[in-house]
Amino acid sequence: MEVQTWTYIIVGLTFSLYIGIALWARAGSTKEFYVAGGGVHPIANGLATAADWMSAASFISMAGLISFMGYDGAVYLMGWTGGYVLLALLLAPYLRKFGKFTVPDFIGDRYYSDVARTVAVVCALFVSFTYVAGQMRGVGVVFSRFLEVDINLGVIIGMCIVFFYAVLGGMKGITYTQVAQYCVLIFAFMVPAIFISIQLTGEILPQMGFGGKLIDGSGNFLLDKLDGLNEELGFAAYTSGSKSMQDVFFITAALMVGTAGLPHVIVRFFTVPKVKDARISGGYALVFIAILYTTAPAIAAFARTNLITTVSNQDYVAMPEWFTKWEETGLIAFEDKNNDGKIQYVADKGTNELTIDRDIMVLANPEIADLPNWVIALVAAGGLAAALSTAAGLLLVISTSVSHDLIKKQLKPDITEKGELIWARIAAAVAIIIAGLFGIFPPGFVAQVVAFAFGLAAASFFPAIILGIFNKKMNKEGAIAGMVTGLVFTLSYIIYFKFILDPAENIPSNWIFGISPEGIGTFGMLINFVVSLIVARFYPEPPEEVQNLVEDIRFPRGAGAAAEGH
Repeated sequence: MEVQTWTYIIVGLTFSLYIGIALWARAGSTKEFYVAGGGVHPIANGLATAADWMSAASFISMAGLISFMGYDGAVYLMGWTGGYVLLALLLAPYLRKFGKFTVPDFIGDRYYSDVARTVAVVCALFVSFTYVAGQMRGVGVVFSRFLEVDINLGVIIGMCIVFFYAVLGGMKGITYTQVAQYCVLIFAFMVPAIFISIQLTGEILPQMGFGGKLIDGSGNFLLDKLDGLNEELGFAAYTSGSKSMQDVFFITAALMVGTAGLPHVIVRFFTVPKVKDARISGGYALVFIAILYTTAPAIAAFARTNLITTVSNQDYVAMPEWFTKWEETGLIAFEDKNNDGKIQYVADKGTNELTIDRDIMVLANPEIADLPNWVIALVAAGGLAAALSTAAGLLLVISTSVSHDLIKKQLKPDITEKGELIWARIAAAVAIIIAGLFGIFPPGFVAQVVAFAFGLAAASFFPAIILGIFNKKMNKEGAIAGMVTGLVFTLSYIIYFKFILDPAENIPSNWIFGISPEGIGTFGMLINFVVSLIVARFYPEPPEEVQNLVEDIRFPRGAGAAAEGH
């Protein structure tokens, strides 16, 4: 069968599964809508957390980044993996013991202030909308190639699917849908990786193939060959780095602490019955995440090797069908500058004739390697699963920030549970429409957009959460000042260098201390900490009951029911 036929079959089956689960697990109360009733098994929650966390950036774009950046792309691996460990060990149990639905709920109650709660809501919306833009774009890329529709139409189709199971099922529907989505995405990620690893190196495990010898009789290691191919074309050696040490540190740190401040991941730890279960599910999630993350560098190297050997200095008219199909999406383009009919893929922008969107590397990899059509279609289904699972989690955060933290806690405290649920669904519907617009008019390629979201989370949420847990004397004035300062600084820096300044001027010599926009969230976080601690000294300490509460959550014993007091 043709790739498109296989894609319709596999994507259709997976979408039917997601919708069926949403119907089965639809939410009937705010507790089910917000935290899936608080009774999810740790293994199921670990699977759902892994799917929630491994977004289109992880599935589609991370390997693409590493494929083009080589060694420099390792910051994404280190940052996101380290960030999850930080979240699971340092924050999740304490927030779970506190027993609130959302991060703004924690901020508002811990800092005894509706102003702090509102600032946290604004931060949550900024982070979530920035992050969800990357997911919707990923959906559009997959649809445009494999279902041969316009990218914008692909985004709209994705919006409709997410609308159905996120608005209907809430966290309960999303949780069990994400369990299925994890199974789909990890299978889709591993199958082509295993195929290509065997093709190139004879190793079944891609992780072993990554450092293995080629079976072409040359006796060369895969990475040695890739270094040679890159250098022949004028690119830096694949295994060498070009970023400064401080920028690598700041980007990695921003991704780490940004992960720990991401509201849609934190809320997952509220869906299990006990604090102990939160820790256990965090451990399971890390194992499930590691399967994909240890495979991504191998896929990046395989894809880069196959791409260069397939297209470089080849006759354009003799290119295989996959090249033409991707050209139709506009995500790969050939301009014959010297009219010789051959593709010159080189580092020199003046003579380079091939433009490639980084986000296509994982999706195009099976086609470049000439794998069976069902494998190509499976990767499309996996990319959709990764993007939709995270998009749903983010949209729920946006929904609950509006319905619970803004309306229930501030504007209409006497609202009924039914009324709050209606507002949650309305907010989710509006959020999906806005997210779709971000997907149609994206501010950058998927992983870059997500990196900005992590930077914003690092600069706004993380210090307020850490100080709220470990410094009982931190008051509302300090926390509010820190969050506002960190968010405004980081957002301004990103907007200036990415959207205002001429791209040619976006160079290390013009950055503060050589820190790129992707890493500035770490600097914003430090500013947040400093401002919070300084401002706090000029205002009274928190009330005694708040200080006692902080003492209590420092010892995460007991269940801490997520719905207590609601």
